[in-house]
Amino acid sequence: MRYLIISDIHANLAAFEAVLADAGPFDMAWCLGDMVGYGPDPNECIERLLELPHICVAGNHDWAAIGKLDISDFNPDAARACLWTRKQLTSQNRDYLLSLPQRIVRDDFTIVHGSPRHPIWEYILHPVSAKINFAHFDTQFCLVGHTHVPVIFRYRPQGVCEAFPPSYHHPMPLGEDRLIINPGSVGQPRDGDPRASYAILDPEKLTIEYRRVAYPIEVTQKRMMEKGLPSRLIVRLAFGW
Repeated sequence: MRYLIISDIHANLAAFEAVLADAGPFDMAWCLGDMVGYGPDPNECIERLLELPHICVAGNHDWAAIGKLDISDFNPDAARACLWTRKQLTSQNRDYLLSLPQRIVRDDFTIVHGSPRHPIWEYILHPVSAKINFAHFDTQFCLVGHTHVPVIFRYRPQGVCEAFPPSYHHPMPLGEDRLIINPGSVGQPRDGDPRASYAILDPEKLTIEYRRVAYPIEVTQKRMMEKGLPSRLIVRLAFGW
């Protein structure tokens, strides 16, 4: 089996298509939420995902776009993009976002957007918050998104939690320790690398391969300008922040 692990596409169809072209054949996509928000193509990204065999959990921007989450905590640019997204969504795509669960468990993997403790909103950015979250899922591995930063947190039997950045383009054994795994963001990376970030999981060999792929950022930026989306959101794509 070969699973495509994607998160935080954020209505960036050009990045999503680049990932699908780069990934090669896969049996199923596991999407960690935030299909929409920020970007110019919310309906197109949802409909592209629906063409694939997939499972998907809800993200904070998915909930915000259907009015299920208060956007008062969003920064002004994110709030403006969210309100624009609400007006664009078709009724079918709105229903799809409404149907998404907060958590999915598949074999040894728990799948959430933010964290196992608070699936929609909590960011796992540091080993301190990661360590607390290991008590909130029962499987060996947990897949999260939300931060837009690719990283792996390892919890060792002696109670030590450590973070390490992934290496790219070769399968890494998952090993025997418990892990929280973040594949990074397809549509809006925030680690200083503007290329789309994703991963390939082999659940039988228990390996994960992190990948980066360039996409035509200028295409997404042009579409964002045409839609009148905030200039800061447009500029940031070129810098990966």
